[in-house]
Amino acid sequence: MTRTLTALFALTAGLALAQDAPPVDEIVAKANRASMYQGRDGKAKVSMLITDAQGRRRTREFTILRLDLEPEGDTSDTFTGDQKMYVYFDRPADVHKTAYLVHKHVGKDDDRWLYLPGLNLVKRIAASDKRTSFVGSDFFYEDVSGRNPADDNHELAETTDTYYVLKNTPKDPGSVEFASYKVWVHKTSFIPVKAEYYDAAGQKTREGQALEVQQIQGYPTVTKSSMKDLRSGSATTISYTKVEYNVGIEENIFTERYLRNPPRAKLR
Repeated sequence: MTRTLTALFALTAGLALAQDAPPVDEIVAKANRASMYQGRDGKAKVSMLITDAQGRRRTREFTILRLDLEPEGDTSDTFTGDQKMYVYFDRPADVHKTAYLVHKHVGKDDDRWLYLPGLNLVKRIAASDKRTSFVGSDFFYEDVSGRNPADDNHELAETTDTYYVLKNTPKDPGSVEFASYKVWVHKTSFIPVKAEYYDAAGQKTREGQALEVQQIQGYPTVTKSSMKDLRSGSATTISYTKVEYNVGIEENIFTERYLRNPPRAKLR
């Protein structure tokens, strides 16, 4: 059953108030787990609406597949290691058959590839391009696959009745366009529900929000989110439907072969 953020958080605020704040590294790890590692694998249909400052709209529709690469024999529910992700675009016509592949690594830069069907070209996305627009939206490539917590220094800036507010500062400032960012993490679910990015002058430049959360197969799941570019005035909203976890996705799907020949059975 769908729940708005207000309804979900109201049910748990009383419990959260009674708890002391855990160490900041624990909050970061649990937030990373809740946002990127629900289930052992997952799939979802995604609709994206991009609105520019003049109110003009563009849409994207795609399917995303995810597989966690747990160490052999690991049966815990706290794994936050390497992952593989595959994104296949259905609509509109100008992005149809475009595919995006990520091999996410905890200890080094992620590997990313983009297949451009019009050119029949697989393009390697450089690590330096991870903070650039994802298919013309206000989300970056790194927003889709998740930022490595080890890339930032973290501090607990504030605790409210409902949230832990984290301030995160990049360890390599030259690799990103922001000077710092804040994340509001829900105290009980550990879902990050808001992120604000600031430049060196302290001006807020981007703002992301979780707009809706559902319980799916027992996992709190963000099913609608937004990202705003406060400088350009554009905004992008993403809605997730047909979300499933633990569906048995094979690792061989996450290869260059399937960029050109999509795994249609898994994409239905």
